[in-house]
Amino acid sequence: MGQIEWAMWANEQALASGLILITGGIVATAGHFTQWYFGAYSIVAGVFVCLLEYPRGKRKKGSTMERCGQKYMTAVVKLFGPLTRNYYIRAILHLLLSVPAGFLLATILGTACLAIASGIYLLAAVRGEQWTPIEPKPRERPHVGGTIKQPPSNPPPRPPAEARKKPSEEAEAAEGPSAGPQDNPIPVTDEIV
Repeated sequence: MGQIEWAMWANEQALASGLILITGGIVATAGHFTQWYFGAYSIVAGVFVCLLEYPRGKRKKGSTMERCGQKYMTAVVKLFGPLTRNYYIRAILHLLLSVPAGFLLATILGTACLAIASGIYLLAAVRGEQWTPIEPKPRERPHVGGTIKQPPSNPPPRPPAEARKKPSEEAEAAEGPSAGPQDNPIPVTDEIV
């Protein structure tokens, strides 16, 4: 059985917790909760977490499905170098970001989710994983001369291979009866009523 790549799980968990933090912060701020400023903090922290976690990291084995529009955020995340590549730093950052949001009931679910993501990132860091960007592969164009031996001589639609006439059959057909009028075996009468 293969090794589990914990960073992939932590990435999904952290992205979801960022969205939950934003939602809880909007509820707390719009509802004018007593400590609404924790709600405003949760909105800012949630947006930051979502921007940091949106680009997926490349897996060690297999292929990684890139998120829509990820290449633009990947360039930004790559600029910060080891601060974003190292999962120990991400674990500590997420844990510190989750603490202030825990003082408000509307954002406590986002706090718990972000703390869980922090724990998963810590596990990924202990196992030696690190974030590497998904680089686009250059597309290789197929060699047209290598794939097509001889272009087809008949225009489409072509009959199936077994129904096509062989060159010897074409010669026999040409030597046969002339291409004059044909006799219809069924009598046809034209009755006008």
